[in-house]
Order: sequence, then structure tokens, then C-alpha cells
Amino acid sequence: MDLQLIPVHQFQTFLICTARVAGFIGAIPVYFGSQIPARIKAGLVFAISLVLFPVLSPALPEVSFSPISFLLFTINETLLGLILGLISRLIFTTVEFGGTIIGYQMGFAAANVFDPQNQNQVSLISQFQNVFAILIFLALDGHHIFIKTAVKSYQLLPPGHLDLSGEAIPYLMELTSRMFSLGVQFSAPVLAVLLLSGLILGILARVFPQLNVFLLSFPLNIGISFVVIALTLDMVASLLRREFDALGERIMTILQYL
Repeated sequence: MDLQLIPVHQFQTFLICTARVAGFIGAIPVYFGSQIPARIKAGLVFAISLVLFPVLSPALPEVSFSPISFLLFTINETLLGLILGLISRLIFTTVEFGGTIIGYQMGFAAANVFDPQNQNQVSLISQFQNVFAILIFLALDGHHIFIKTAVKSYQLLPPGHLDLSGEAIPYLMELTSRMFSLGVQFSAPVLAVLLLSGLILGILARVFPQLNVFLLSFPLNIGISFVVIALTLDMVASLLRREFDALGERIMTILQYL
């Protein structure tokens, strides 16, 4: 019995499809860091590519690639995945930025923990809010957005048509600038209460000079901050839900600009 081999051009087309799917899967926040084994990532990418390839094959180029053109197509698709990963990563960077501000103001500036996703030391509150954001993301089925968008992306941006000279870069800069304002929104309730606490402690220091305000401020600020964080979790969840709901639209917008 003869074994029918897969045509070379079809296998190359499958690899190009796999490169874009790998970019989308790699953009999912849960798969950002190195805590997920590489074999699981590769197996998931291959399985999803194998399922999507029959559906996406009409939108893929039916040509026989030379080694150079095939390499350029692969780099093109990988760069697209990096751009999509940046868009989704901005939300979690915003959460970590707000948590860093809160931790610094409440007296946890030196309380750092190891973040396995970023492979560095981060603030304790930043890590807490990052894990909270990931749980909200999974609860909203945010990871399904990337799989659905991977299918729609071939209609808007066929392989080999990536163009960075349009509105893509200004749009990315706009999203990046939004990160800072959103980070302040996350930390605003705690910062407002801590500012009021500092004002009250300052008045007490003037009224009672013998009162050691410096030592009193540490447990007081930490306790008040934890209470405010607990009371504003619903607000933070609403902000995260709004950002995650808009994530699919932002990905489609950047694909149109590209």
C-alpha cells in the first residue's frame, strides 16, 4: 500500500497558519509567562491549527513558496502575533501599574514577590491584582476571543499583507497612553483614602506632639488600604470587564489598520 504524502506547498501553508495561530495563542495572558511548559503550548497550538486549517485554507495563499518567501511569510505572521500580544498585555500592565502605586502608598514598597509570568520581582499588591485580573479574564471566556479572532483575521488581513505604515502605530500609542489613565482609575479610591488618612494624622501630630505618628501610620495605612481594596473589588471587576469586552474590538481594529 502506497503512502500518499502531503504536498509541500500545502504543508508550508499549514505552517503559515500555525505561525499566526501561535501568535494568537501566545497573546492569551495565561500563556504569557514561562510557568506553562513549552510542550503544552506547542501541543495546544498544533491542535488548534489542525482544527482551523480546513476552515482557513480558502483564505490562505495557494502558491509554492521559495525558502526566502516562506521565511518572510513566517516572520510576518510572528510579528502580527507580537502586536496582538502587546494589545492584550497592556491591560495587565495597567493592573500591575495601579497595584504598584497602591503598594508604594500603603507601605508595601519593599514587599515584593516573584512573578513567574514576567520573571522578575513585582509588588505584592501588583501580583494580587494581576491574579485577580487573570481570573476575571478566564471567567469572561476572554481566551475564546483570540480563537474567534484568529478565524476572522484571515478575512481582514491575508498572510503577507502586513503594513505598519498606516494607522496601526498611532493606534498602539493611543492604547499605551490610555494605560496610565486607567492605572490611576484602579488606584484612585485607595489613594484618596490614604491622602485623607495622612491629612488626619498630620492634624493629630500638631495637636498631640507626643504622639508617634510615624509608627502609627504604618498599621493604620495598611489596614485602611486592605479595607478599601476589599470594598472596591466590584468596581475593579467592572473596569476589567469593560476592558476585556473591548479587547476583541481593539484586535479587529488593529487588523484593519494593518
